[in-house]
Amino acid sequence: MLLLHGFPSSARTFREVVPGLSQAAYVIAPDLPGFGESDVLPAVSFAALGQAIAELLDRLGVGPRYLYLHDFGAPVGFHIAMQAPEQVLGLVVQNANAHRSGLGPPWAATMAYWSQPNADNEAAATAHLTFEGTRDQYLAGVPPEVAARIPADNWEEAWRVMCLPGRMETQRALIADYGRYVARFDAIAEYLARWQPPSLMLWGRHDAFFDLAETLSWMQALPRMEVHVFDAGHFMLETHAAAAVSLMLDFIGRFQSSPLPALASSERRRSASASSSVET
Repeated sequence: MLLLHGFPSSARTFREVVPGLSQAAYVIAPDLPGFGESDVLPAVSFAALGQAIAELLDRLGVGPRYLYLHDFGAPVGFHIAMQAPEQVLGLVVQNANAHRSGLGPPWAATMAYWSQPNADNEAAATAHLTFEGTRDQYLAGVPPEVAARIPADNWEEAWRVMCLPGRMETQRALIADYGRYVARFDAIAEYLARWQPPSLMLWGRHDAFFDLAETLSWMQALPRMEVHVFDAGHFMLETHAAAAVSLMLDFIGRFQSSPLPALASSERRRSASASSSVET
């Protein structure tokens, strides 16, 4: 199981789920380059991040794998998945965007920057690269009683790392490059349509950054996807890690003995599960 985190965090996002998941799978949770303890890349893009993680998998001799996609982890994960689709056992999608439906009103300034990359638009698109903006990644849109369960250590550590040399430049480069990821949505749709990987969605319904309509787009792309929507925010694992582990162990258990990488896409559809729920 390859766990891919999002902005502005690191592998510490998964600190509460790694022990449980290790009951059923080898777990790999790297800090993406430029995040956590990983060094900054000389040339920053999601393709470069994806290639770095792909090289890590090769170095470790990792074969068939599940991919956990969260936020910035989605473009990295799709880079890996589409290079070797036959190696993908399944996807766990947690507040990860792969459709234009997820780009609601909060994305207006960023989309303007992609279409007209001038200094003013860049300033607007990167205005959240502050301590307050980093904190909002965890708390924005989250009900107070849920937010109270999220430790401040998360955004304090993320901000400390972002202030290290080269880290802010990495974030600015990725904000610009995310537009190129969005431009690949049609290719990603073709990949999902062809391969139909078994998929589990774990979604925080109070996500202030990815519109809830994104969940329906995923379900349309993957009609047999199992879906669970939680009373949580963008960083769902901060408040619902135990429930997430239970669902992921069940998901992995259903497919562990089945040679899914060798199956045709039509057989994948028949063997994938179908269910949905709303969790509190």
